[in-house]
Amino acid sequence: MNLLKTVTAGFVLLLGCVCSAVAQEEPFAAIEEYHDNVVIVLDASGSMKQKMRGSGVQKMQAAKAALKSVLRNVPQTTHIGLLVFSAKDLEDDWVYPLGPREEERLLEAISRPIPDSATPLGEYIKIGADRLLEARARQYGYGTYRLLIVTDGDASDPQLVDRYTPEVLARGIIVDVIGVDMKTDHTLASMAHSYRRANDPDSLERAIREVFAELSSNADDFSMKEAFELIAPIPVECAVAALQALSTSGNRPIGENARRPSEYREPANAGNASQRQPDQSSSQAPADAGNRPSRNLLLPGIVFLLLFLVIAKKLSRR
Repeated sequence: MNLLKTVTAGFVLLLGCVCSAVAQEEPFAAIEEYHDNVVIVLDASGSMKQKMRGSGVQKMQAAKAALKSVLRNVPQTTHIGLLVFSAKDLEDDWVYPLGPREEERLLEAISRPIPDSATPLGEYIKIGADRLLEARARQYGYGTYRLLIVTDGDASDPQLVDRYTPEVLARGIIVDVIGVDMKTDHTLASMAHSYRRANDPDSLERAIREVFAELSSNADDFSMKEAFELIAPIPVECAVAALQALSTSGNRPIGENARRPSEYREPANAGNASQRQPDQSSSQAPADAGNRPSRNLLLPGIVFLLLFLVIAKKLSRR
């Protein structure tokens, strides 16, 4: 217990030193509840009308059935977004905007896409990743952020895939790809965190289920609730400022210049992602571009103390 008290005192002291500087740069905001976040990018190109080998089931119908089966059992702590490209007669490519799971509305949204045209995958990788970065900015970096791509063919905009994907990965977003009944592996197979082949409806459902199972298997027994309880004695302004300092790096939109967290808002045209034009600015800036030099020095110390505090608390329980 002495070790725990010592580390806690050190943590509080460090926060006291940095709070005023950090707090003056960013407006305070309420700490939001912890969530896992998954944006599903679903291919609704014309080839998704084809039947899966040996099953007689249309690829899109198999994808819809698999998503419905898996997502109805996702916990409320996981926020879901369903982004569809190339579907016919969709007013809103975000058929289910990233947010809490409402089963009836979600199942209806999954039923909506009808396969139609091309495969602008690169453009939609950016749209989905940008939405996850907005969520991460609001959650001060807490939670997990995954982009699940379900597709049956290579992109019609490969230059954008090659341009955006490395930056998405560099920002700490986990990218999972499922290749639906493809003769060869998707080009993203060598780039994503995970790649799964799905050559029949059962393997497609299994692949989606495995991705969501990783959300719970990666969770540590030290919950986010406990983490907040540890810093409860610290003045709320200081705690919020410290959390903001930990989360301001890398939340700017993919391929765009840095923004401050306070500039992130729900996009006014979030309704129709297909009307957005792919960003034409350079994406070759390093992943930590936009960090403030002063915070580059502070973040490692804060992160180290947080980790040390968690370890010390666990040791004190033994």
